[in-house]
Amino acid sequence: MSTEPLRSLLERAFPDATELDVVDRTGGGDHFQVVLRSASLNGLSPVERHRRVYAALDEPWRAGTIHELRIDAKGTE
Repeated sequence: MSTEPLRSLLERAFPDATELDVVDRTGGGDHFQVVLRSASLNGLSPVERHRRVYAALDEPWRAGTIHELRIDAKGTE
């Protein structure tokens, strides 16, 4: 899988994102890193921020397209 479908899902889930980067860490299309800065994450715990990213990527995650996901998600405060 390329990074574009994941980026699209995240853009829809976090339209206020000031930073969004999706990187294929190994080139194999199943190990990704997401860097996200969004005001909608302000005030949330790290666990809740990760839950929101996982929720946005639920379909490819359940399909097994994503084998590993590293998340760096923060608010904009």
